[in-house]
Amino acid sequence: MTIRVLFADDQALLRATFRILIDSCDDMEVVGEATDGNEAVELAHTLRPDVVLMDIRMPGSDGLGATTAICADPDLSGTRVLILTTFETDEYVARALHAGASGFLGKDVTADVLLDGIRTVSVGESLLSALATRSLITRFLAAPTPADRLAMPELLATLTSRERQVMALAAEGKSNDEIAESLVVSPLTVRTHVHRAMTKLGARDRAQLVVIAYQSGLVQAPPPAS
Repeated sequence: MTIRVLFADDQALLRATFRILIDSCDDMEVVGEATDGNEAVELAHTLRPDVVLMDIRMPGSDGLGATTAICADPDLSGTRVLILTTFETDEYVARALHAGASGFLGKDVTADVLLDGIRTVSVGESLLSALATRSLITRFLAAPTPADRLAMPELLATLTSRERQVMALAAEGKSNDEIAESLVVSPLTVRTHVHRAMTKLGARDRAQLVVIAYQSGLVQAPPPAS
């Protein structure tokens, strides 16, 4: 299956670089380019890409509003947003994750990391480094207002003990393979537990499941560095 990629960035040189890089891969293709958030939303509706590479800071309509619009649209439930940012612990990235983005990458990553990131989110996984995720959770997401809470803590009671255990390990930044090794089960079993937890808690993807794990108190955010 070919991964269809749309990218949104106001820098023409960066867009050209992305196109050359992505089109050089046999398993993915560029289907569109956007220069601001509004155009990204319009092209997402028209082209139905598998992944949107979204810059946050763009003149005019930014990537945050576009991410929110794309992730909230039921017609685009199959489209994943991967945030590209200069600052991994930026507040806008936290808000984009809250809105439903599947992960984020710094713009200084290598070509292989970028391409692997596209492949990761295209299959519904999240792309969250443990260190950066914990920093984001601590600073912006661990103590939400009622309006910002993705799921009420009492919904955790709907999960089995194994689902809660798997969810907690995912929130610590562990991959399915690492969780499987820790619990002595198969990666497929872990994936099943993750998806059941997502369904019960109304999480769009694994990234939102991580946010809920911290917001609900299932996992405690680390204390701020002194």
